Parts: sequence; structure tokens; C-alpha cells
Amino acid sequence: MTKLAYECHPLGDSAIVIRIGADISLTNLHKVRQVVNYLENNWQDGFIELVAAYTTITIYYDAFRIYNYSSDVVLKSGRPNGTADWLPYDEVLQSIEQLLDAYRQEDNEGLAVQLGAIREIPVCYEAAFGPDLVDVADYHQVSTEAIVSWHTSRVYPVYMIGFAPGFPYLGGMDERLVTPRKSVPRTQIPAGSVGIGGAQTGIYPFETPGGWQLIGRTPLRMFRPDIVPPSFLKVGDQVRFVAITSEQFHALEKGNASHEL
Repeated sequence: MTKLAYECHPLGDSAIVIRIGADISLTNLHKVRQVVNYLENNWQDGFIELVAAYTTITIYYDAFRIYNYSSDVVLKSGRPNGTADWLPYDEVLQSIEQLLDAYRQEDNEGLAVQLGAIREIPVCYEAAFGPDLVDVADYHQVSTEAIVSWHTSRVYPVYMIGFAPGFPYLGGMDERLVTPRKSVPRTQIPAGSVGIGGAQTGIYPFETPGGWQLIGRTPLRMFRPDIVPPSFLKVGDQVRFVAITSEQFHALEKGNASHEL
């Protein structure tokens, strides 16, 4: 049976990063989700939260709850437990190594392999909502209609939520849309702005600085801290953008009291 290849390193004094891949791909997305499910099913006392990304899983933990000298296990680094320099991170690393060394990919192939349901997100691509659309079209020497057509023709998997709460990093974009980020980032980007940054597309959940090329905007509120779950999207979901008019945008914006439109 195939053992999981992974590496671990600390992130500050209360988190550990598990790296299980090297590139952004659906294969690694599936693997990350499988390992997340496995860890959630083998939750350890003191763990607070798991955060999935492209090729990594970060575990945040309560250092005061997990710190003890109860084991005689020696870490892969060669440092034995019970020494004066034994840290809470070492205790967590020991637990993670035991869990992941027992993980077998064949036994977990059925976990979280399927991507989530397709979530349709309405986007207005008119000039007032997509200030960089013309620049993106000029960069690729095509019409703005072609940019919109390419952007709305794909179904995008959500690889990670990051940068800001609720900000989805979406993969699978048409290669013809790959566009460099702006040389000078904006200090304020309206909530709901849909942008292109390199080979990815994403949605700004609230007003924030940013350097992606803005080609449209959605009236959908991507992050609501007052409801559960607060983020409209999660890792493994799929997104399809649907073009709407400015009139439809304003109508939907007025009636948008929650995530759902």
C-alpha cells in the first residue's frame, strides 16, 4: 500500500504546516481534501482548526492544552521527548507523524474525491463594474466580448480560501485569459469585484486593497460573519460565472439579504 509523502514545518508558535504536494492541480486538490477528512476523523485534543490550501494543510493548535511529556517517542528529527528543549510544536509534530504514517492512500480514496456542487455567481461585466476589462482585452488583442465569453465558459474549482476571509482562489481558467497583475495595486477595491491574477480568477469578498485585474463585479455577498457558514464558498466547491446586466445587478443587490440570491 502507498504511504503518504509529506513534509512538516512550524508556522509561528501555534501552527504546523503539512505539505503534501508541489504543484497546483486537481490531483493535489483531491489529495488535500482526503487528508483533511482523515485528520478531521482523527481529531486530536488541542487542535483548533484545519486550513486547506493548494498543496498544504495548516493545523492551528492550543499550545497550552497539548504540552506534556507523556511519550517516549523520538521524532524523525532525532530529538527525543522529555528533553529541556521539547516544545508544544514537537508534541503536535509527534501526533501528526503518527497519524500520517498510518495513512494509506488506498484506504482513503473514497474520501472527498468528488468536487462540490456548481455554484452559479452572477457577474456584471459592464465598464462601471469591470474597470480593467478593456485593458485585459487590449493585452490579449481581442474584444471585451471575447474576454467575457471565455471567463463565463468554464467551471472553476475552489482551490483555497485566503488573502481575505471568503476570498476564493479559483483554478481551471482558460489559458487565453492569463494576465499579469497590475504593476501598482489599488488601495480600494469594491466588494464583489471579480479579478484575474496571473492564471487564476477570484472574487474580493469586501472592500480591500488588491492588484488583480478587475473585469466585473457580483452583487453576491461572499462573506457574512453574522451567519453560519460565513463564507459562501469552501474548498472543493465549483463556480460558474453568469453574465448579467447592470439593471439585474442592482435588482439582485437590493434583494440580497443573505448568501443566496
